[in-house]
Amino acid sequence: MAETIQMTKAGYEELVKELEDLKTVKRSEIAEKIKVARGFGDLSENSEYDEAKNEQGLIESRIARLEEQLKHVKIVDTDSISTEVVGIGSKVKVFDLDMEEEGEYLIVGAMEVGHSMNTISDQSPVGKALIGAHKGETVQVEAPGGSFEVKVLEISK
Repeated sequence: MAETIQMTKAGYEELVKELEDLKTVKRSEIAEKIKVARGFGDLSENSEYDEAKNEQGLIESRIARLEEQLKHVKIVDTDSISTEVVGIGSKVKVFDLDMEEEGEYLIVGAMEVGHSMNTISDQSPVGKALIGAHKGETVQVEAPGGSFEVKVLEISK
């Protein structure tokens, strides 16, 4: 059985939109590229055809992966997010005790990372350390580059 993937509603909708675009627009575009490339003649020496077929494979792979992942999504109700404890959908202001810097992040599910600025995954070292933390609490982050501490300054929605 596949693992449940937690996401915000906005992140889920963005992935559904991407999937729809891949299935409609991108599939049509690649079909047209293949059709044009076939017109160039001998397929065994046709780099345009090979490139289009490779692109088609990547698109179909992404479609299959998204469809499978979206089957296992649990949408986090952002209205019920606590401002007492860090969870997916929380905005967290932290102070890095080693670097003496403040940062503000939105904790998101792993599939949502990169869709907006200042997001960190609940699966990243910082995200894992922050999940379940309370305002004022200092947590130890075990990162590949070494461990460090961050203090939770604020938790908001």
